[in-house]
Amino acid sequence: MNDSLIVIGVVCAYLCAMMVIGIAARPRDASKKEYYIAGKRLPYWVIAFSMNATGESAWLLLGLSGTAYVAGASAYWVVVGETLGIWMSWRLVAKRLSQEGAIADAVTVPDVLAAKLGDPMRLLRLCSVVIILVMVLVYVAAQMLATGKAFESFLGWPYAVGVLAGGFVTIVYTSFGGFRGVAYTDTAQALLMLFAVFAVPVMGLAEAGGVSAVVSSLRDANEGLLQLFPASLGMSAAIVAVASSLAVGLPFLGVPQLLIRYIAINDEKEVVRASRISVIVIFALGFGAVSTGLVGRALTPGLDDAETIMPLLSDSLFPPFVTGLLVAAVLSAIMSTVSSLMNLASSAIVGDVYHQMFRPDVDTKRLGRLGVWVTAFVGIGGALIALRQDGLIFQFVLFAWAGLGAAFAPPVLCMLWWRGTTWQGALTGMIGGFFATVLWLVKFKDDFYGLYEMIPGLAAGVVCTVVVSLLTQPKPDTDTGHAQ
Repeated sequence: MNDSLIVIGVVCAYLCAMMVIGIAARPRDASKKEYYIAGKRLPYWVIAFSMNATGESAWLLLGLSGTAYVAGASAYWVVVGETLGIWMSWRLVAKRLSQEGAIADAVTVPDVLAAKLGDPMRLLRLCSVVIILVMVLVYVAAQMLATGKAFESFLGWPYAVGVLAGGFVTIVYTSFGGFRGVAYTDTAQALLMLFAVFAVPVMGLAEAGGVSAVVSSLRDANEGLLQLFPASLGMSAAIVAVASSLAVGLPFLGVPQLLIRYIAINDEKEVVRASRISVIVIFALGFGAVSTGLVGRALTPGLDDAETIMPLLSDSLFPPFVTGLLVAAVLSAIMSTVSSLMNLASSAIVGDVYHQMFRPDVDTKRLGRLGVWVTAFVGIGGALIALRQDGLIFQFVLFAWAGLGAAFAPPVLCMLWWRGTTWQGALTGMIGGFFATVLWLVKFKDDFYGLYEMIPGLAAGVVCTVVVSLLTQPKPDTDTGHAQ
């Protein structure tokens, strides 16, 4: 059988499997709670794997490996940053947010913020929804664009066909399966991603002649490729580069597509078990992706597009069947993120806008049925944008990650850890963190050695939340509206 047909067959089998898993895991009933947080009945290991698959995306297997190909060993700082970021998220946010979510009977992060802080004018909820929808649409479009590129580079399919094929499958299993379908497909996809980030560098090392041969090749090409602290950049630029790499993990503290998994945990005791799996897996994924880039640099120097190193190694080192699995792994990184973002945007529209702001008395089963259609329309919107855009939109993935993180991490952290937080402070912190991220990217980033926008965004959000909360704290004899 022709090698390309074998690869295509494996990819098609993978796509069919995702639809089967997603549809088989469809909600037990049509209620909003069942559709958007699986009725809080998911096992801890599913939550853990889903957390990691959603947190990573095409940026892991294509972008991070490409970064390592160009920058060398200093890319391992990103692995450290992501590992620390997700560890802090489990430690600082998971248990307390799970508790607050249970008290509020919440299905979204804005539900928790509004219940805990009060939101008399519904501005906190409205602002949350606007930021989520803007960032999610860009994020989904970027991932679907990456889907098209993956099909194009691996299989030679036209870009548009790749976008439509990957988008169709993701829309089907996400729309019909709801959060339960997303979580179980995430688990399968995370396992495929783990296989890819270990199989490719291990086979690459064998092909290159071992670790010492790879190190020697990198040293001959450029001594700086082996340096964790890139001294060739100069002291200031090197410090900023390391700090920015570490800061990639900070959005784990606040991006709502991940925080919803804490709300979906039913038993607080399972938080510890899930956190152990999650931290180990995130480290393994990052370490494997960076190692792929380094091994690829030794084996295939001089690439014009460093982000093609994973596809090139997959095609050259493995038989067609395994290559097909590796293509599926890249698609897994993309689709797991897209499905969670679609679910997030749908919950914002149906739960936070339609239900909470316009139809509080509506039957919750009707909300679940409505969620199916809204989720599908979100996915279709992202696919249409991806069809019309060029590759530049992929560069907005890290920005969208930072924008969501800087908007939600300050109010969520302050709400959970400081009783003095007010709804006005949370609202200002959300807006301040988001716009500081945008402003830094547009006006200041180039003047500060490319400092990652999450750092000033998070700082601005926290300052705004604290200062405005102090200014708006009511007098002791005044009704606060703040849930105690």
